[in-house]
Amino acid sequence: MGVEKKTYTGPSHIQQVLFNLAAFVIVIAGMRASSDILIPFLLAIFISVIAHPLVVKLRVYGIPTVGAILTVIFAIIAMGIGITSLLGTSLNDFSDNLPQYNAMINRSATNFFQFFEELGLQISGSAIIERFDPGAAMSLTSSILSALGGVLSNGLLILLMVIFMLLEASIFKYKVRNVFGTKNDGASQVDSFSNTVNRYMLIKTCSSLATGIIASIWLMVLGVDYPLLWGFLTFLFNYVPTIGSIIAAVPPSLLALIQFGVISSLASAGGYFVINIMIGSIIEPRILGKGLGLSTLVVFLSLIFWGWVLGPVGMVLSVPLTMTIKIALSNSESGKWISKLMDGQTFQK
Repeated sequence: MGVEKKTYTGPSHIQQVLFNLAAFVIVIAGMRASSDILIPFLLAIFISVIAHPLVVKLRVYGIPTVGAILTVIFAIIAMGIGITSLLGTSLNDFSDNLPQYNAMINRSATNFFQFFEELGLQISGSAIIERFDPGAAMSLTSSILSALGGVLSNGLLILLMVIFMLLEASIFKYKVRNVFGTKNDGASQVDSFSNTVNRYMLIKTCSSLATGIIASIWLMVLGVDYPLLWGFLTFLFNYVPTIGSIIAAVPPSLLALIQFGVISSLASAGGYFVINIMIGSIIEPRILGKGLGLSTLVVFLSLIFWGWVLGPVGMVLSVPLTMTIKIALSNSESGKWISKLMDGQTFQK
């Protein structure tokens, strides 16, 4: 009798899952180790995606590609100089006064708990303050803005990458069509992915800019210190739906509390709430349409994950990065089910 030979049919499903998990861990470890290089690169991509539709618009008016790119780059430089000149002094003053603000916030928290203790409620205010430092929000805000300022110190490198990315973007579609063919599904998927990402980022940037400007004006009306600084923070964190508005509202509300009292603090928080409802919950979803939302759980997890991988800047870029992954999955037949799980839509029977 002959001996049957066993044929190797490849790795099992469990082995494949383990291989994929191992590859994922290695990639994430590499991203954390190379964050100093990766963050400017991601910021350059972020700026390029926002700027590319503007370059295309200028080309429609007959401006050559190089001229359109240089026009957009000069506009970016002018905006950067304007933001730096407006916010530089405010950020330095805020950082210098940060210990004083933290002490005043902790003092207000102590008085708050003492009020309830005088009413007979057994609340260990000192223990709560010790474990949940109210001034930590101010310290976190300062670290995020300082980290972003540190990254922007590589402005020349980021601008050079943006220029080359915009030049490449103008011929990228033609390269894809040469690779896949004009009638191939691969070319259409790449086109759909790039168009959707560009549209999402441009609309999100416009809504974030409007949110930041309105928040700055409201804080100016209330008389809260550093309104432009808080407006810029609101602009950044508006890229993070729902949670971002809450995070951005905390520092100016705390500052209003120690400046003017409870009523001004509530007015500041209420203003942010109204702005978020009007722009984030009504106007923006109507413009973006269905399928371009993320569930609150995914937003929260992406904030933690990208913040852990890339630091404070990763928190700002968390949702754009996750949204890009979601759009890529939605344009892939094998990944559509994952995209639907990440969706923020509510399905009714």
